[in-house]
Amino acid sequence: MFVMFTCNLRFPFASDGAAISYLPTAHAADRVFSHYLATVTGWPITTVRDATAVFAAVAEARPTWFLGVPRIWEKLRAALLARFAALPDDQREPTLAAIEAATRRVQMEQRHEPVPAEVEASVAAADGQIFAGLRAQLGLDRVALLMTGAAPIAPAVHEFFLAIGTPLQEGFGMSETGALGFTNLPTDIRVGKVGLAQPGTEAKLAPDGELLLRGPHVMRGYRKDPERTAEAIDESGWLHTGDIARIDEDGWVTIVDRKKELIINAAGKNMSPVYIEGKLKSASPLIGQACVLGDRRPYNVALIVLDPDAADTYAAAHGLADGSPATLVADPALQAVIAEAVERANGQLSRVEQVKHYRLLADEWLPDSDELTPTMKLKRRAVAEKYASVIDEVYSECSP
Repeated sequence: MFVMFTCNLRFPFASDGAAISYLPTAHAADRVFSHYLATVTGWPITTVRDATAVFAAVAEARPTWFLGVPRIWEKLRAALLARFAALPDDQREPTLAAIEAATRRVQMEQRHEPVPAEVEASVAAADGQIFAGLRAQLGLDRVALLMTGAAPIAPAVHEFFLAIGTPLQEGFGMSETGALGFTNLPTDIRVGKVGLAQPGTEAKLAPDGELLLRGPHVMRGYRKDPERTAEAIDESGWLHTGDIARIDEDGWVTIVDRKKELIINAAGKNMSPVYIEGKLKSASPLIGQACVLGDRRPYNVALIVLDPDAADTYAAAHGLADGSPATLVADPALQAVIAEAVERANGQLSRVEQVKHYRLLADEWLPDSDELTPTMKLKRRAVAEKYASVIDEVYSECSP
């Protein structure tokens, strides 16, 4: 009830809202932001059996609240970009130009720079001619709260949805906190930040940078496990989240990475693999998943998996009969595209963060698999163990 109460304070419930349920019901986010939300508000709820069909349900139900994990947004962006690229010339060029102008405006606003009048006018025109219709087609034309969470979202993906006029914002929560902790504000969405503490929630950093959280929504403890409970919640009631974070002078929180997943290379340099992976995935829609490794190693390498939808689009555009990953990873032209994408990503990273070598895998990593959780977060340790021999081969093949 506290979670719903604080949500209503920051995001007042509409009288005619609607919700969507598509994540596993065992997941706290699905229970809170779908079922509990519908119980409190009386909103109708649409349950989606197959998560891959969620946006078909969104288009029909037109929800007012919708939570999507980053992978959902990555796939939708890739599908839309592929659709735009396939438009006739007289439609494709103005559409891509509109997205470029709108993205430029978003980036300038994020940097607190004045937006030139001609850019504002161009984006306003594009909104009426292109983006408004697109939002209606997607079923996002009446959305009041559009969230992404459970894992970091790549800035390029976030900027894209802000550019087309959808108020996508990043948030942070845990099962241990009733799936809530920090959110952006409807009137102030900041790319790369999970936001401000919800009303009634306190936050601070431990000396090592770990994010600590306290409030009425923090769990009482793990069932029949007092030892783990004592490790998670200290004597003052602070929950140790396990995430390394930064809190700016205004109280806005940025998650750096999981405390246990930071890369500490052989020279003692600390790096966030999630940050590097985000740059890789933003560099090309063909890169569906990336796992960066380098802990106690002299440099970073990566395992890269193709996005199946983008791979199908690529195969069709290049006259390839078989769009399976096994076939495409052997295609020299696609290999060149991935190599260029990795080079672009490295150009946005410091020298020590850069990926010195990588392996393009013929596998597909699916939700609730050896590699991904049901919400499509990377199981980094499981990947490192499963592909240990491949990782060793990658390191043996390169000498940067």
